[in-house]
Amino acid sequence: MTAALTIAIVEALAVGLWFGLVVGSGTTAAALLGLGILLCGSFLRAGIFDSTVSDTRSAVYLRRGSTAITLAAGWVSWLLIAEFLAGPTGLIVATVFLTGLLTTQFCFERRLFQPDVPPLSSFGPVLSAALLAIGASTLLATAWFADWTNGPPLVELEIASVVVLIEAVQVAALAFVCCAFLAHQYRVQQLLDSSV
Repeated sequence: MTAALTIAIVEALAVGLWFGLVVGSGTTAAALLGLGILLCGSFLRAGIFDSTVSDTRSAVYLRRGSTAITLAAGWVSWLLIAEFLAGPTGLIVATVFLTGLLTTQFCFERRLFQPDVPPLSSFGPVLSAALLAIGASTLLATAWFADWTNGPPLVELEIASVVVLIEAVQVAALAFVCCAFLAHQYRVQQLLDSSV
């Protein structure tokens, strides 16, 4: 559970920061910074996943690097498809594409990090990928279609006034973290059970 939570937090921070920089700013510098954050987060996520499910500890980081690059490329492809098609159609097509891409990514990671374990059912990676894709699409849909802010009445103290504002993107980010945790918890648990 700890590994799944750590993986989910790393992935949510990397994808969330990348997404916020790319969608929020739109400049080349922000896109490059976001891509760097996404790659670093993907590499860290792959390292945590490797050390959680793999029996052998390799000094060669080629496995982690290859999974990190394919994962980051998958997230970038997802956003490019969504923006190219735009609107609800782009969101749906990009979600289906991301589900397929993440399913392939998860199978790829399993073969790299647990090569001696017999194959799992194909339902596990699809379920984990679908949960993660739904969380990501919630984040994208909120950024595109929702523009609300909800805040309780002003709280006044003797020396200051405090206003707590809850925005739609914050709720979507929380939904993404929850979906990422559920996806990785199911996935890691299934892989650990299969290696016993």
